[in-house]
Amino acid sequence: MNPPESTPAAEPARNETPAERLDRNWGELLQELRVAQTGIQILVGFMLAFPFQPRFADLDPLLVGVYLTALGAGIGSTALIVAPVAAHRLTFRGNVKDALVAVGNNLAKAGLALLGVTLALVVVVVFGSLLGVRVGLAAGGVAAVVFLVLWVVVPLALVRGHERDGDYR
Repeated sequence: MNPPESTPAAEPARNETPAERLDRNWGELLQELRVAQTGIQILVGFMLAFPFQPRFADLDPLLVGVYLTALGAGIGSTALIVAPVAAHRLTFRGNVKDALVAVGNNLAKAGLALLGVTLALVVVVVFGSLLGVRVGLAAGGVAAVVFLVLWVVVPLALVRGHERDGDYR
């Protein structure tokens, strides 16, 4: 006899109340954001100092545009990754944790996407300034593919594999 079919929403993977699950999900999100926040803030800090370096004046105009795009993406990523923390402060004791977890999850995903864009563009600028624009563009393309595979394809394949096996909850 086969066990009854279940869906991720129908059968909790843990013995916890909905409030406990929201608290756990929020805690996990905050832990992930702490890692990303530190890295992106340090990167953006270095990026803000870059135009004041002597070699910046010699940078190919295309690379200056890529740099400015990377800087904008880095600032956007910082805003998106810090936004759930600000939202939590503003909604503290407002009884909206379910919405906060959902919105925070979406903001974190968007922030990580922009972080990947930022990193790929920084690779273009660094490689392009050292080895030429074409090499920079190629290196940035490779970096973008690596981030896409590691940050999107692999996790989605993991989820799909567990769903197929009936183990995903």
